Amino acid sequence: MSSSDKKNINPHNPILIVDDQRVVMTFISRAMELAGYDNLICCLDEREVMDTLDDREVEVILLDLVMPYIPGEELLVEIRARYPETPVIMATSLDDTSTVVRCMKKGAYDYITKPFDEELLIAAVQRAIAFRELARQNARLSKNLLSGSPIHSEYFKEIITNSPKMKPLFRYCEATAPGKEPVLITGETGTGKELMARAFHAASNRKGEFVAVNVAGVDDHVFSDTLFGHEKGAFTGAEKPRRGFINKAAGGTLFLDEIGELSEQSQIKLLRVIQEKEFLPLGSDRPIATDARIIIATHKHLDELQAKGEFRQDLFFRLRTHHLEIPPLRARPEDIPLLLEFFLELASREFNKKKPTYPPELVQLLRIHPFPGNVRELRAMVYDAVARHTSKTLSTEAFKKYIFPKNQTLPSVSPTKSENIFAGLDSLPTLKTAADSLVDEAMHRSGSNQKIAAAMLGITPPALSKRLKQRIEKASENLPN
Repeated sequence: MSSSDKKNINPHNPILIVDDQRVVMTFISRAMELAGYDNLICCLDEREVMDTLDDREVEVILLDLVMPYIPGEELLVEIRARYPETPVIMATSLDDTSTVVRCMKKGAYDYITKPFDEELLIAAVQRAIAFRELARQNARLSKNLLSGSPIHSEYFKEIITNSPKMKPLFRYCEATAPGKEPVLITGETGTGKELMARAFHAASNRKGEFVAVNVAGVDDHVFSDTLFGHEKGAFTGAEKPRRGFINKAAGGTLFLDEIGELSEQSQIKLLRVIQEKEFLPLGSDRPIATDARIIIATHKHLDELQAKGEFRQDLFFRLRTHHLEIPPLRARPEDIPLLLEFFLELASREFNKKKPTYPPELVQLLRIHPFPGNVRELRAMVYDAVARHTSKTLSTEAFKKYIFPKNQTLPSVSPTKSENIFAGLDSLPTLKTAADSLVDEAMHRSGSNQKIAAAMLGITPPALSKRLKQRIEKASENLPN
């Protein structure tokens, strides 16, 4: 390989090799140099590793598991704590499976087994270098693109929003949509993750279809059959071959929703599709290539799942290259009036009714609701209210039953627990003082809307009005003449 080729293949930062056996170090460095990687740092004493990392940045670390002074597993934990962006490849023996699993859970990017196969060794290093570069690209995209408005707003026409928190996501979507890497979309239930995935597909200009599959709760057999299809005779009842959804998404986008519930076997198969761009139908031993773009969505926190060993770390690393977190509706209250108008229009058409108007206090009422079901919950509220209404103006009562349910109970609070609101007080407030404080808080939260404040307090609006009037009169009496 020429010097110019080596310059092209070498990463900007050196590759750190840590192994206490000189013969192993010689083999690895020779194999790396033959493959074009000669920007190497060789460390025979594991006690020098952290000093080396403190002195300069390295691209990838190849770390032996068994060493005389510091176990590789222990050193891995320290490296991940101080340099989490640096991929670590563990080198281990064939009969060390349980230790490998532990190392992967503790943050190892990959592992290779001894005695080394040169091709597998180089392939592992190449994957780690590619992962590091993709992470850099993602960081640059996040820094440069998470501002401003999208260039092509037509891609996002299905997402009803005017929130400044959503516009940067659109910009990021536009920038990353033309690529081939997987996309991870996270957010609470009902925030619109599939709509964002459809926007990705539209912005990618892919000619193939957008194919959505919900994989929540499916076992590995159903997952494989649904996505990859099967050959005739693959299992009882497979009387003819069937193509999977991934075939249907050829040249397009495959959207997998609720990926956080996948079994480990299914995660392995998904990782193969992402890394190798190929899959195996059930009953077949011939891989089929795919060019479908994979977009993943979940309401769960994958970082927490992989830390607990419930989600594969290598798959997690591949998925988080392009990651969008959709904010909940309660974090973008400015979208509530837009969504209210939009759903009123849709519901009125569906029920063949004239679109009703709504009282001004309805928007304020909706803004105090936390919306655990997000946009989907608001849609259900509006459809129910439109179905029931019989006058020109929509009643707020149809919404109050969701926001202030009659069977709603306050959580019991033990007086010995720190969350007791009176725990820090030397003496209890009087009943009147406590009641006045509750009224003040309700008026504040409701934007001084007495109907909403009364509903929050569980009293009628006239009762609240009377209490406020009494307070004003009492204050007037105390004024000096």
